Amino acid sequence: MLNFKEKIIVAIDTIDTGEALRLVKTIPDAGALKLGLEYFCFNGPEGIKLISQTGAKIFLDLKFHDIPNTVAGAIKAILHLQPYMLTVHLSGGYDMLMKANDIVSEYCLKNAIKRPKILGVSVLTSLDDNDFSSLGIKGRVEDQVIRLAKLAEAADLDGLVSSARELKIIRKELGSKLILVTPGIRLMDGQVNDQKRIVTPSQAINDGANFLVIGRPITASKDPGASLEHIAKVI
Repeated sequence: MLNFKEKIIVAIDTIDTGEALRLVKTIPDAGALKLGLEYFCFNGPEGIKLISQTGAKIFLDLKFHDIPNTVAGAIKAILHLQPYMLTVHLSGGYDMLMKANDIVSEYCLKNAIKRPKILGVSVLTSLDDNDFSSLGIKGRVEDQVIRLAKLAEAADLDGLVSSARELKIIRKELGSKLILVTPGIRLMDGQVNDQKRIVTPSQAINDGANFLVIGRPITASKDPGASLEHIAKVI
């Protein structure tokens, strides 16, 4: 069973590898470190290796989304980095998700490495019902999240990345099989920044999240290690 610090994935929101490495050293007990598209595009695979060489688990959040063969090829190209988790957009459809699953299983078996957890991204936490309306999407964010969550289950993915606002309904509809990784986590006195559907750490865990993705409340603090410790205690 994971302790509370292991449930916290720290989002490394810098493209500076030196700054990232200094930060990583202050939070050795974090469950994993999230490295996203901006970091990857700026630093490439070598930038990922620099962080993973510290012994940290890597949540490689690139949100793959393209035609099935392209996604399979792109995922195959990063599997040598041995991420702990990786992400695909559920809106890419069933065939894309199955291709992703198949290439991960095939590559990891052939190379005798641990299989990363494949997480489906449902609806970005920067979007709300008003955005759906402007995009011409009928229904609420919650409805789309459930549709996509069921697609993730059908494609045998390991879990979902989803706003904490939808945790209860996902657990109600799909039970406890899927791992739920929740971004948009803020402390009570924190700023919302660019994410609209947010909750506090304790609320997210109580509502069914397995992992919390937390960035600025830890990384922008004067003492990231102490902030990680504090958040682990309050959940």
